Amino acid sequence: MARRRQAVTIKHVAADAGVSLQTVSRVINDGPNVRPEMKERVQASIDKLGYVPSIAAQRMSGSHSYLILALNDRERTIAEWEARQGSDWVNQMLLGGMLTAGKYGYRMMVELVDTHVDHVERELAGTIASLQPDGVILTPPHSENRNITRFLAEKAIPFARIGSVAGGPGIAMTMGDEHNAAMATDYLIGLGHERIGFIAGPSEYSLSGWRVDGWTRAMTRAGFKVDGLLEKGDFGYDSGLAAARKLLELPERPTAIIASSDQMALATLDTARAMGINVPADLSLISFDNTPIVNFTQPALTAVDQPIAQTTSRAVELLIDAAREGNWPDEPVRVRGTLIERGSTAPPRQHAND
Repeated sequence: MARRRQAVTIKHVAADAGVSLQTVSRVINDGPNVRPEMKERVQASIDKLGYVPSIAAQRMSGSHSYLILALNDRERTIAEWEARQGSDWVNQMLLGGMLTAGKYGYRMMVELVDTHVDHVERELAGTIASLQPDGVILTPPHSENRNITRFLAEKAIPFARIGSVAGGPGIAMTMGDEHNAAMATDYLIGLGHERIGFIAGPSEYSLSGWRVDGWTRAMTRAGFKVDGLLEKGDFGYDSGLAAARKLLELPERPTAIIASSDQMALATLDTARAMGINVPADLSLISFDNTPIVNFTQPALTAVDQPIAQTTSRAVELLIDAAREGNWPDEPVRVRGTLIERGSTAPPRQHAND
């Protein structure tokens, strides 16, 4: 059986170059006060040994941890994982964040924190003390939790607030929720729909209100009424069932519905089917998120593709720049989504032959 090759460490480089560990660390991290000939000597040993710097070696410089920490809501994330219903928010965060962090010699990891508990600061303090991240990404509802944002600001740790444009510390970022909802509404209006219902998310998320604003703005601009066409859920399937039934039992029911999550859209699809309402012939349906499951429904769902990966990628870039150069955006950073057209949308029946 072949012996496993021993990994090359910073100690091997130091021994080969005949210098201290600290000198190798300063060369790796492009530190000050290193003579050119010493840099060449250490680099020659690195090249000869095939050494790849680890985060531990990079951290020896003491100036950076080379780690970006993303915080996600524990309760909701675990519930989605256990349900195995297709949500890929964390996957998309890792896709965008890890790849971008890696380009800059950083690493990104995700921690789950319960934003509703009283001891959130104590829990967060332990995480920050053990990991010492160069930057933190906050996702909803953490991004608007004042205990968390105040704690990070007091620790002088750069952080990005995804899903928040309110004033205060940190880098405010959105995924263009108001624009995305207006875009979906305009698309349905372009198909000929006039009565377009909307199922909103919970009020604890600012983005829920932004999406309602986008829908309202597009409907008003087109001269259509929104009275009685708004219902609220909690992003979950069961709440979507209740909201969809209320809309579809209206005396003059909507010919199209936009649901603020894939789970609520699936619930709307199932409710319509149970009521004998055909999608898309009798009802067009658009979802938010565009998680994998919407590709496999019958029909497949037209969806607003939330740019989670792109937004996380941008957050990583901004945090690295803030940690290294102290640069902060003056205005909220917006990364807008796109609309993916599938089989759940069509002109309303009265316009089908126009």
